[in-house]
Amino acid sequence: MIDHPRRRATDCDRARAVLTGAAGFLGSHLCEALVDRGWDVVGLDNLITGRMDNLEGLLARPEFTFEHYDVTNFIHVTGPVDAVLHFASPASPVDYLEHPIKTLKVGALGTHNALGLALAKGARFLLASTSEVYGDPLVHPQPETYWGNVNPIGPRGVYDEAKRFAEAMTLAYHRTHGLDVRIVRIFNSFGPRLRPADGRVVSNFLVQAMDGDPLTVYGDGRQSRSFCYVDDEIRGIVALLESDCVGPVNIGNPNEFTILELAETVLEVTGSTSEIVHEPLPVDDPTQRQPDITLAKQALGWEPRVQLREGLERTYAWYREERARG
Repeated sequence: MIDHPRRRATDCDRARAVLTGAAGFLGSHLCEALVDRGWDVVGLDNLITGRMDNLEGLLARPEFTFEHYDVTNFIHVTGPVDAVLHFASPASPVDYLEHPIKTLKVGALGTHNALGLALAKGARFLLASTSEVYGDPLVHPQPETYWGNVNPIGPRGVYDEAKRFAEAMTLAYHRTHGLDVRIVRIFNSFGPRLRPADGRVVSNFLVQAMDGDPLTVYGDGRQSRSFCYVDDEIRGIVALLESDCVGPVNIGNPNEFTILELAETVLEVTGSTSEIVHEPLPVDDPTQRQPDITLAKQALGWEPRVQLREGLERTYAWYREERARG
């Protein structure tokens, strides 16, 4: 149980949010964005994949409170809550393949508990879903109306199905209880605070290039992805939270690149002379992934501003600073 018996003096004039997964890559950026927009934020995280370093700039701010907590347990927060944002979950293949049962539990029990908190408080609920609900898509680019092509029993299914279930439960609360909900489908995102050992392709390539190691491309490298810089991703999520659009809504950069193109751009940005080597494709690795952002443009007035090379330059600069800090 999480108990906040006393609200600060600033709370009376400020909206208050509870954000699960607060110490994660996107969660920490979103906490900052909300505080900067005038919210008080209670951040929850069990720190399986989150890092307290990500919250370094927030912990001294009176508008932010952190609790080390596992949201697969019942969530109670004393006092008013205006929004519950559920971002708790391992999000990279390395993490959810290492923690398959915990990934399923946070998608099911964690979502149920976060929805229960929102219902009890009369708060708006926002679910962080994923482009993984589209699986290895047979429709390209992927609109929100596409039902997906997911292997429910493959290794990646623990994450894909957890998020698909979370979406279904969120809309069940909306239809049954009238809960005010939002669902964002997040496509590949990158930027500062993406862990070097995260296992996603951008962090892998940057670290390998910085170390002078070969860049590992799985398969022939012709599979495509769309990469959204974190500032754009957060701006889209906040726009959805503040809108009247239930969703799901795709938030991602529609500019599509092959993995080989990404590797070559990383080599240019870092000035690395690393080679590119090829390894076998992982099981159920999607061949294409590109968001149709028509709905985000129309309903939210949102589209990305930072393109791949600029985002890689910013992320590379942050990785260099992190190394300098040890």
